[in-house]
Amino acid sequence: MTDIATGLYAHGAIMAAVISRQQTGKGVWIDCNLFESQIAGLANIASNYLITGAQASRHGTAHPSIVPYQVFPCKDGFLMIGAGNNKQFKLLAERILEEPDLCTDPRFASNEMRVANRTELVRIISDLLQEHTRDHWLRKFHQVGVPFGPINDIKETFEHPQARARGMVVEVEHPRAGMIKLVAPAVTYDGRRMPVRRPPPWLSQHTTEVLKELGYEDEEIESFRRRRVI
Repeated sequence: MTDIATGLYAHGAIMAAVISRQQTGKGVWIDCNLFESQIAGLANIASNYLITGAQASRHGTAHPSIVPYQVFPCKDGFLMIGAGNNKQFKLLAERILEEPDLCTDPRFASNEMRVANRTELVRIISDLLQEHTRDHWLRKFHQVGVPFGPINDIKETFEHPQARARGMVVEVEHPRAGMIKLVAPAVTYDGRRMPVRRPPPWLSQHTTEVLKELGYEDEEIESFRRRRVI
């Protein structure tokens, strides 16, 4: 994730630098690295420490300051639930879990109290969810207003109706491997996704092309090859 985040930070920085160059006529030297991107990605965990001095602790998939906000086991799988406020917790308790007493229980009356009694509440919810299958709970959650999502394996991810509807898989012809499938670009422009024009290259496939774009002549490139520079 740090590799991907750093690439996205670099992408945004490059776009900003291009706009700056158009406005000022001057280029910008960009310093973007994995270390600083990883620290920036700490987000609320970093803020909690810098503002209050609170040390972070391990919570697995859970949120340190919101409960319930984590992955829960079902009878045959796992489900992510994010009841981020009292209204959502009330909907979860009354309409989905069908346990309205959870809302009036003083241990769970506010998010502050739910955090303080995290272990007990998580146990109660886990026990209830494990009584039924994941699909049962997905139907219960549908259009209620509580954020949720199934934990899919990689096969389920690419077979998900939304992934198919959005065209998240593209096919491209590879000169060595034949027709291969790739993940499509994540962004659309005016409703259209950028086409994948080329397959993944093999090592050094585009060396000559890149060097020519940089201004090197054929003789120079061949000299580089003879001297094993490239």
